[in-house]
Amino acid sequence: MHAVVGDRLHVRGNVVGHPDRTGEILEVRESSGEPPYLVRFDDGHTCLVFPGPDAVVEHPPQKRKAASKTPASKAPAGKTAAKRKTAKAKA
Repeated sequence: MHAVVGDRLHVRGNVVGHPDRTGEILEVRESSGEPPYLVRFDDGHTCLVFPGPDAVVEHPPQKRKAASKTPASKAPAGKTAAKRKTAKAKA
């Protein structure tokens, strides 16, 4: 299990009637990203957690890199100029 600060920890309820718990990882004690983690759960409770097999680290979606400045629908300048020459020659 590997986590960084800002990831979410989702602990599944392991007993019938116990709800799942989710929280934000505030601190990772090991430099390798391994447990234990300091977690603030959605109910406000903060504690040091050694996650078991019923826990999953959820990484936030990464932001996409900015798209290229040239739209894909535009043709390169060389082909556009050639099309203009062909159109003039036909006229």
